[in-house]
Amino acid sequence: MDDYSNMGKEYSQSFWEEIEQLENIGMEEVSQIISENMSVSLPEKLLLRRIKARDDSIKGETEKKHLLPERHQDGDFFIADGIDLPYVRDDIASMEYPIFALKAGDTRTLRFDHNNVKTVITASAEYGRATIFDKDVWIYCVSKLMQAKFKNLPISRNIRFSTYDFLISTNRQTGGSQYEQFKQSLERLSGTRISTEIETGGLRQADFVGLIDNARVIEEDIQGRTVAVEITLPNWLYRSVEHNEVLAISKDYFRLRKPIDRRIYEIARKHCGNKPEWKISLELLHKKTGITDVLRNFRVAINSLAKADVLPDYHVKFEKESDSVIFSNRDPDIGAKVMLKRANLFN
Repeated sequence: MDDYSNMGKEYSQSFWEEIEQLENIGMEEVSQIISENMSVSLPEKLLLRRIKARDDSIKGETEKKHLLPERHQDGDFFIADGIDLPYVRDDIASMEYPIFALKAGDTRTLRFDHNNVKTVITASAEYGRATIFDKDVWIYCVSKLMQAKFKNLPISRNIRFSTYDFLISTNRQTGGSQYEQFKQSLERLSGTRISTEIETGGLRQADFVGLIDNARVIEEDIQGRTVAVEITLPNWLYRSVEHNEVLAISKDYFRLRKPIDRRIYEIARKHCGNKPEWKISLELLHKKTGITDVLRNFRVAINSLAKADVLPDYHVKFEKESDSVIFSNRDPDIGAKVMLKRANLFN
């Protein structure tokens, strides 16, 4: 932190050392708190406690910008009894490509060519393109199918589930409006069309499909709310499940408030994975996210995310000198694990 030595020489060296360790509060605010103390003459310990409390408060305010509350802390989450099953899984193909919109009402047609794979995404004129929050339906279905596979149960791309279970599992509220929003998600997923040659299950073929092939309400309550649905996944997504082309992702993914934070997490999980660190230029990361905002504003968003330090599994650092973003694994033992794995390969 900055030099506070002229703010009050009557405080001890240990007082200033603890102030130096604070990460969120700025010099101006520390100076203001110390000035206020001069009139009421608080003991040093109480003054330090007040400054630390303000530092914690700033940290909490920063986190709230990025994280939703954990609404259902005690619920089961895609866990099969007696099996070490990851909480939730996402398909690798959609983690690489910006298929889902980062804002509602996006009716643009997207065309992108990456690694010789051409993809065109068209949105429903009425509902707009499916958003990254709508993708929770995909993630829920993929996770349920993977859970069944771990149990050696037969699977199908036709999946039936209750809306309430979906809302609980994806950290959503369970009020009446949530049921209507879920129904709108199904409409956007059905209406968004994709033409792609993405390879899944070792097969590359041109598909012209919706993000879900079909959605059917099979039960409604007396208020007309969707209680249970049956969804048919597209073949190329189902092949990802059949061939285990999925990655475990953190349950806290569903707590990420901002669409761009969710997209950045997907990219980090795909590319950093279980490596100690991964570095990418800001310009390329900007392209991978599919965000429509200018690079300057994207840089601000990255700095905000790095300061909040709430991205699941990874720390985020913006390197100003190279205009790059560095993702580092939160697991302190990951480096040792990588070294051990490499050593075993040569034994």
